[in-house]
Amino acid sequence: MYIIILGAGQVGGTVAENLASEANDITIVDSDVSRLRELADRLDIRTIEGSASNPSVLESAGARDADMLIAVTNSDEVNMIACQVAHTLFNVPTKIARIREHDYLYGDHALFGSKAMPVDVLISPEELVTLHIKKLIQHPGALQVLDFAGGKAQLVAVKAYYGGPLVGREIAYLRTHMPKIDTRVAAIFRQDRAILPQGDTIIEVDDEVFFIAAKPDIRSVMSELRRLDKPYKRIIIAGGGNIGSRLALSLETDFQVKLIERSLPRCHVLSRQLNRTIVLHGSASDRELLVEENIDDTDVFCALTNDDEANIMASMLAKRLGARTVITLINNPAYVDLVQGGVIDIAVSPQQSTIGALLTHIRRGDIVAVHSLRRGAAEALEAIAHGDKGSSKVVGRTIEDIDLPPGTTIGAIIRNDKVLIAHDDIEIQNDDHVILFLVDKRRILEVERLFQVGLTFF
Repeated sequence: MYIIILGAGQVGGTVAENLASEANDITIVDSDVSRLRELADRLDIRTIEGSASNPSVLESAGARDADMLIAVTNSDEVNMIACQVAHTLFNVPTKIARIREHDYLYGDHALFGSKAMPVDVLISPEELVTLHIKKLIQHPGALQVLDFAGGKAQLVAVKAYYGGPLVGREIAYLRTHMPKIDTRVAAIFRQDRAILPQGDTIIEVDDEVFFIAAKPDIRSVMSELRRLDKPYKRIIIAGGGNIGSRLALSLETDFQVKLIERSLPRCHVLSRQLNRTIVLHGSASDRELLVEENIDDTDVFCALTNDDEANIMASMLAKRLGARTVITLINNPAYVDLVQGGVIDIAVSPQQSTIGALLTHIRRGDIVAVHSLRRGAAEALEAIAHGDKGSSKVVGRTIEDIDLPPGTTIGAIIRNDKVLIAHDDIEIQNDDHVILFLVDKRRILEVERLFQVGLTFF
């Protein structure tokens, strides 16, 4: 595909890196010459300097021949105008825009569509991150929680702790120990090394284990890998921006929520927007304030300001003062691996959440969900199988007969609202939703070809 990316920031650069490695033809547009030079030196891409919404700049970038335009600049308005120009002047088939301002999404996205602003796909990082953190709070002890087939199946990552029933045992023991619950361990990361699990693979302490199961069975499977944490009740959120306020609003009905915000005018706005959340004026790095608000009795401390360093310092202080679990928003991907797993329990990257949503619309074949895992090191995707044995490489074949690329496993199949955990003798049928896990993203093109109808003999 020929793809134009507008914006060379963290998201644009990471998207370019992902797509350039998959044999796509990429042009990236930005006004920052030094950033463009940095990306061009590192990636096999073309760069154009200029304003992303300027018609002449888009024409220089090759908009007349582009298959897709991805607008991820820091300005919502530039992203929207660029999509309008790409549609009106260049007839670009697919236009994706990142929209941060919640007001633009008012009225069930009524501003966008064929008869309004011509944006085919809206990506809202704040919505994605809020949903991601909410799922972590709803599943104590999970490092990542991903929905497939509308939430019927979930892929969950947990760290195996000493004392878990399955720790120190072979994976095959799980079926013996829990005969009424079907699950599959899709992958294990051990000291940052991916392991494709077999029945005789032994789970070790501190392994990061990804397993898939029907949604009602998730908590039971988690209990096999670690001591189950008690449900969370008390939440403190640091930062009353878009993410912090949305998270508070989504949690305040079911949890006891407090929100700390430095700006007094913003506190007044939040106090009007939120119903049950206690809004506190102050700094999340103020030791006395945290102690006064019973940080030692807090289940989850979420640091969600726009400042990575402030988030990290506030999280470290909260953890030291007794917060049970600390979730920290980190915009700089280089920081994520440095901080997670130490004092900070979970580091959340908006870029990875955004990239997963973008990749869903870029993958070839009928791909309905893509999730970036392990800070981009692995990928989980949901593909729909179409055709018959003559036109498809997967339909009409059992899982053991499908020629999966190395480092790829099938975790589950969703068929007519029923979750079937993948076993070798299950035969894929037309319209099945197939959940795959890739630890080697260089194989993504091979996986895509498996689900493209009519490519059986190519």
